[in-house]
Amino acid sequence: MYKSIAQFFLLSLGVLSPQLIAFAHDGAGDHFHDRTSESTRTWTIAESGATIEGTFVAERDGRVRIRQTNGFVRPLTINCLTESDQRWIKERMREIVAKNTEPAYVLTAQQSKSKASDGAVPLMAESFRPFEKVAKVRWDEKFLYVESNGMPDHKMMVGITAWQQQVPLPQNYTGENAWQIPLHPVRAENPMSAKDNFFRGAIALAVNGIPIFNPIKNDGRTDTLLAGELDEFGGHCGRADDYHYHIPPIHLEKAVGKGKPLAWALDGYPILGEQSKNDPDYAPLDKWNGHTDSNGNYHYHSTKTYPYLNGGFYGEVVERDGQVDPQPRAEPVRPALPPLRDARITDFVETKPESYLLTYDVRGREGTVSYSIAADRSVAFEFVSPDGSSVKEVYSLNRRGGGRRPGPPNDSPPPPRGNDRPPRDGKGQKRQAKDSRAAVMSGSKSATNHSDFTLSSNSVDANGMLSVDCTCDGKRESPAIAWKNLPTGTMSIAISLWHTAPDQEKSYWVVYNIPADVTELKQKSPGDGKLGINDRKRAEYDPMCSKGPGLKTYHITVFALSETLKVSPTQMSRAALLAAVKDITLGEKTLDFEYQRQ
Repeated sequence: MYKSIAQFFLLSLGVLSPQLIAFAHDGAGDHFHDRTSESTRTWTIAESGATIEGTFVAERDGRVRIRQTNGFVRPLTINCLTESDQRWIKERMREIVAKNTEPAYVLTAQQSKSKASDGAVPLMAESFRPFEKVAKVRWDEKFLYVESNGMPDHKMMVGITAWQQQVPLPQNYTGENAWQIPLHPVRAENPMSAKDNFFRGAIALAVNGIPIFNPIKNDGRTDTLLAGELDEFGGHCGRADDYHYHIPPIHLEKAVGKGKPLAWALDGYPILGEQSKNDPDYAPLDKWNGHTDSNGNYHYHSTKTYPYLNGGFYGEVVERDGQVDPQPRAEPVRPALPPLRDARITDFVETKPESYLLTYDVRGREGTVSYSIAADRSVAFEFVSPDGSSVKEVYSLNRRGGGRRPGPPNDSPPPPRGNDRPPRDGKGQKRQAKDSRAAVMSGSKSATNHSDFTLSSNSVDANGMLSVDCTCDGKRESPAIAWKNLPTGTMSIAISLWHTAPDQEKSYWVVYNIPADVTELKQKSPGDGKLGINDRKRAEYDPMCSKGPGLKTYHITVFALSETLKVSPTQMSRAALLAAVKDITLGEKTLDFEYQRQ
């Protein structure tokens, strides 16, 4: 299949040299070579004396691929062959390099940007051509680089019934932050499964420049399709308002054609559409959802059931912190919000260039989120709840990728530090604005904020930095937290210490059913109330121990509740706490602080 596409492309450029037309790409990662001069030869394994009849296909990274007389392509380590075979391979490769670098064979007609010696447009790049207006490609000897803004040309978000209040915003997947896919994939000695790994970040890139994440979300167990989290095209937005798919984009077949790649896994192998038993290369799929065709080319297929696309990586990838590395970063401009219960997205339209309107329904009542992106990339939002109330907010991207509203006038006093303060680096909006927005979105009246309700901590210094004694670099002690002026009617207090990473929320400490007459928890003190579980499933304080470099922002939220909670400590995670307090919160405040590993 690939060979015929490559030949068609060469002919379409008007390059009519018979010698050049003889060049073809035989399998992912192969060199171009002249098949007209190939003949079957006998290859000998030096140690055993065993022989193999076949033709030379390619050489790379100390390995040779030989097509046997039965059609099977067999890879061999060059050093295992006899010296005469090794000399033959070296001489053959010198001939190939010479032919591929002759001026007569350089495809100048398409003005390639390739730095590779062959000068030809990679087949992988050709698969992005139907979307060249939104997915820009470039390449070097090793990788194809794809630039996009992460915004597809189809309707987004409609049909989602489990919504976390994100909306699609353009992303800067350009320059050094572009997607990169290996042009010469290498079969992994120990392929990694996506069922047990890669719950963060993308595992593939669609040919329209939209990333594809693991169908299993970052909790490691939830199928996003079955959970109702995906729209009509199999996508939704992450915590950075970054749109991505979780299942293969079958709809792209209309643009690329049947049997052509819909996406490329980040190991460099293509992802095709669904198989039909009438297909010439039909074959059972392996556990990675792929197989090898008659030409020795491996590819994945789409399926209607899990794993939907590549169920892991047949090829080599680097796994770091739960995702394929490297890959682009999404840039959030506003804090992530909690899920909106009973919401169903009914429409999403672009009202004018870079202005959008999302419409949702909550139990028969309509709400909207409208937003516009300015020239400076700030985003102005208006949230209209199902009960008709509204909130307007503006966020701007700063150097750390966070969002904040425009600051006070220059003659205004600076905000307080370490006492219900806004984050120093603008990484999030003041919590009270976030809370009011969440209340407006749901139409709830219960999440009322009281301006007299305040928090403080003597574990946080005047610069908003957490004491090292409360981290894994120190004594691992739980931080102090004190509160004043709880709302009238408070019957119990709950506390959550948490942190929002680009694509997940982490929980370090949950305490609940603290009596209403208690005003503080001291540092290291077990305090009053019950301990819930952290992300490690332990009923204890988990100290800050960030693996990544740089300054991180964390949050302690205190909830004033109208009831005590009847949830077992072994079940009281942060998610369970947020669900339990949804309708009984009289007020809540969040104190933000920062820490950087020593």
